[in-house]
Amino acid sequence: MKIWKSVVGKLWITILLLVSFVLFVLTILLLEFFQNYHVDEVEKELLRSAEKVSTILAEHSELMYGLEIVDEIIDSPSQVIITDAEGNRLHATKSEELVVSNKDIASSPMLLKVFTGETVTQEIRVGTLSGSRDRYENVIVSGTPYKHTDGKTYGVFVFQSLQVLKQTTQQTTQVILLAAGIAIILTTIFAFFLSTRITAPLRKMREAAFEVSKGNFSSKVPILTNDEIGELATAFNQMGRQITYHIHALNQEKEQLFSILSSMADGVITINRDGTVLITNPPADRFLEQAHYEKEGEAFQAVPKDVVLLFSKVMETEKEQFTEMTVQGRTYMIVITPLYNEQSVRGAVAVLRDMTEERKHDVLRKDFIANVSHELRTPISMLQGYSEAIMDDIAGTDEEKKEFAKIIYDESLRMGRLVNDLLDLARMEAGYQSISKDDVPISSFIKRISLKFQGVARESSVQLSTENELLGSIWADPDRLEQVFTNLIDNALRHTPEGGNVKIKSSRKGSNAIFEVQDSGQGIHEDDLPFVFERFYKADKARTRGKSGTGLGLAIVKNIINAHGGSIEVRSKLGQGTTFIIELPIKMQNERR
Repeated sequence: MKIWKSVVGKLWITILLLVSFVLFVLTILLLEFFQNYHVDEVEKELLRSAEKVSTILAEHSELMYGLEIVDEIIDSPSQVIITDAEGNRLHATKSEELVVSNKDIASSPMLLKVFTGETVTQEIRVGTLSGSRDRYENVIVSGTPYKHTDGKTYGVFVFQSLQVLKQTTQQTTQVILLAAGIAIILTTIFAFFLSTRITAPLRKMREAAFEVSKGNFSSKVPILTNDEIGELATAFNQMGRQITYHIHALNQEKEQLFSILSSMADGVITINRDGTVLITNPPADRFLEQAHYEKEGEAFQAVPKDVVLLFSKVMETEKEQFTEMTVQGRTYMIVITPLYNEQSVRGAVAVLRDMTEERKHDVLRKDFIANVSHELRTPISMLQGYSEAIMDDIAGTDEEKKEFAKIIYDESLRMGRLVNDLLDLARMEAGYQSISKDDVPISSFIKRISLKFQGVARESSVQLSTENELLGSIWADPDRLEQVFTNLIDNALRHTPEGGNVKIKSSRKGSNAIFEVQDSGQGIHEDDLPFVFERFYKADKARTRGKSGTGLGLAIVKNIINAHGGSIEVRSKLGQGTTFIIELPIKMQNERR
């Protein structure tokens, strides 16, 4: 930074210019004063000399004797000339500098004034002894009349060159200029010292201000003085503390707001008046990403077009608006509320609630009621029909009555299984199922389950085999685990055509046990795969091969696996079979109870 652009330079130059101006004016005035003073003194001195000469000449009757005395008392720079009324020179003292002619005296208007009785002092031009007679200079002359004893009046004129006065003035000027130069030098030093003294705290405050602008609000300014600058430094430090306090409070509020928004299940989008997005939380970010992915071919917008239209309506009506939209298969309820400042609407806040599960539950609830009604209606109809047939003696023989009774019995068992499955599922989903864990030897457990279904497999002409790579045991409820494998193997045998095969595999992956129930059936359509574990959901009816089921088995299986802290998934392709994969954690011995 250049010195004249800084506060030090500006203050220094200002003081220097001010003092220089004052010294310049003072020098001019002093020079004028001393010049006038010396001129006045010379005029007074010449007038005293003229009066003194006049007095001496008047006191001596002998003119020549008086002139000798005058020659003795008059200094060399001055010259005394005595003339008569016509300007004729009667006597003149010697002078090394002046040459005053009769013409100079006779032509002077002061001659008349002197011989009329006045004492006159004025400045005239006369020739000099240096050089030619054409060179002139100004002299001061003082004239006074005197009467001689012979009764005649003479004029006494005392001349003095101004050259002496000029020399005196020059010396005075040199002294004044020297004093002014010294004063300017001292002023420069003083101004620089003063400006540095004043601006040192200002530079400290400037450095602290730069630190504050960079975010270092703990920067402080040293308090060097107790004057206004010291008070300014104190105020600056207090301002820094207040800023730090308010920034800390704002950060706490921001963190609190961020924590609240991040922990919310609903999405929140704050939109400015011009439509720009100000604040979003993670659920809202996911919504915007899904909306952008779905509209990838269209021009990018921060918020979907439907939300923009709803926002525009809110800004026009200044009232809350809501809508429902579907993005990537998920249903969102969007409520946009205007945000007000002191005078007008400054924006809006949109709350997005994912209603997919609610809508799904509504559909499942309706399907559940419809499926239960359907599952119960068939056996109830058959019970009612065959019981009426028995009551109306439609069955003529005992064998027919036994057959009708057996059908009624089978349907009642079917209804009992359905009710029991529903009760088991309800208890599992409510968290009331009892899990009694124990060591379950994998090898013997798989072998026992396989032997249990070998007869059914032979009747269906399906090959049932095992492949056990997991030795040892797992910590699980053997009865519930058997219920899981019974359901999966039974489904695999029922959905595998003759000549097919069903395989039970077990292996280990890290700290988890992996079980697979694989069949070579017709497989499950990919549209049905996400719903196979839902209650009463049945895939392609052709896969049932006319064999009935409640549609609750896989839902019960999933709840049992979840209760064990595991997971189950299904993989299937049409015409290539289906595989159910179960992953259960293997607990260490010291964790078992």
